[in-house]
Amino acid sequence: EGKSFLDLLNPDSLHVLNGCKLEPSIQAATPGQRFQFERMGYFCVDPDSTPDSPVFNRTVTLKDTWARVQQQR
Repeated sequence: EGKSFLDLLNPDSLHVLNGCKLEPSIQAATPGQRFQFERMGYFCVDPDSTPDSPVFNRTVTLKDTWARVQQQR
């Protein structure tokens, strides 16, 4: 109580990845369009995205059950 929602945001939630390789057809993606990137999760095209500088926001992560199995060993 008495805090702004900005105070509750995770400061490590923004991850910018440069130099990523994408399928060429992704340049035609429009804002709001959704994709699943293998082993990464589900992403939505950001309104700031351009064909030369695509921006994707992760909406859902994938469960990493393999990491959990490795930790149990």
